[in-house]
Amino acid sequence: MTYNFFFPLGYSLDMCIFVIFVFSWFLLCTPHLCLACPLACECFAVTRTVKCVSKDLHTVPLNIPGYARTVIITGNNIHLIGPDLFTELENVTNMILSNNRISVVASHTFSALTNLRFLDLSGNRLGLIHPEALNIPGNPLQELNLSRALYNFTAVTDLATALRWGSLGGLLRLDLSGNHLALLPPGMFSHLPNLQQLLLANNSLMAVYSGTFSGMNHLEMLDLTYNSFETFRADALQELEKLGGIRILLGNNPYACTCEIHDFVTWLNKSKAEIDVESVRCSSPGELTDTCLRGLSDQAIGCVAPVLAEVGDLSLQTSYVFLGLVLGFVGMVFLFVLYLNRKDMKKWIIEMRDACRDVLEGYHYRYEIDSDPRLGNIHTDGSRAERNAGLAPSLQLQNDTCVIQVPTEKQIRQVTTSPPVNL
Repeated sequence: MTYNFFFPLGYSLDMCIFVIFVFSWFLLCTPHLCLACPLACECFAVTRTVKCVSKDLHTVPLNIPGYARTVIITGNNIHLIGPDLFTELENVTNMILSNNRISVVASHTFSALTNLRFLDLSGNRLGLIHPEALNIPGNPLQELNLSRALYNFTAVTDLATALRWGSLGGLLRLDLSGNHLALLPPGMFSHLPNLQQLLLANNSLMAVYSGTFSGMNHLEMLDLTYNSFETFRADALQELEKLGGIRILLGNNPYACTCEIHDFVTWLNKSKAEIDVESVRCSSPGELTDTCLRGLSDQAIGCVAPVLAEVGDLSLQTSYVFLGLVLGFVGMVFLFVLYLNRKDMKKWIIEMRDACRDVLEGYHYRYEIDSDPRLGNIHTDGSRAERNAGLAPSLQLQNDTCVIQVPTEKQIRQVTTSPPVNL
């Protein structure tokens, strides 16, 4: 009798192969790798990736496998994202949520993603960003992509607050390109001390103000290409100079090569930063279009050479010195003449003093006569009597003669005949 040691109890070869396959699967497949994949999504256990692309989703799927390290949800119609949508995803390191029409990011949305390194929110319409939306324990986030994501200027102010309160000390790369930014709030990036790359291309920036890039001590690359810069003024150049010898991309801006760009040209020629000088070219005026700014002469942009300006300043200073010497000489001559005629001047001054004293005494005497009402009445009656008597001007009394008029008999009679006053 022959015994089958390999297939006891009547097991067939096919059944044994199936059992071995199932046993091997359970050995190789841990429990968290065998979770179901969300509907309308694709899950790849080998690469630990979940993709939900252009499925017209209105929310983030809740049953994303826990093994996922990369989650790609793009091309959907998701309005709001919050912390309840990303629970039990502590293994996720890359989260791509681009082009989903997201407009609201709630508080602590990504707080459960404790290992998140890369976050992509590009191509959305962010209008409301909570101040603590980017707050993740442990500061694991290293790269944040917000290109073409901000809907209006309110979103810019919200983002500035979120960067301040988000505890993003570990962030290394920030992409804000394509957001039509016209102004960057001062100190917007001051709470990103380890930031190495800042991308601000394809915006509408026209100026850089003092404090815009303060606190960025580890910055290595700054991209300002395709904006609306016509020149960089002294405060902007000082702000760029503080960044040190980093790589600064300034090309493809509408630079106006007039005299106002002189300081910028000088900075380009002397700066230690690594600049894309071949792309920094004039857009106006017409005769200088597409001319490289580096090495552009002062005569070409219509400015007086600095040497001539210094000579003009020196000539002006010389003129002031000569004028001072002339005025000093005239003053010395005048004082010398006064010294030679000091006796005559003294006599003249004494005579003028006596004349002024006589005039003032006459005015004082007349003032005393006019201020006394009794003398004023006598003076008035005396003037009337002189006019009635027809006196000649030559017989009139002098102004300084005192006149005393005696009451007439008629005046006395009128006084005595007046009726008594009843008391």
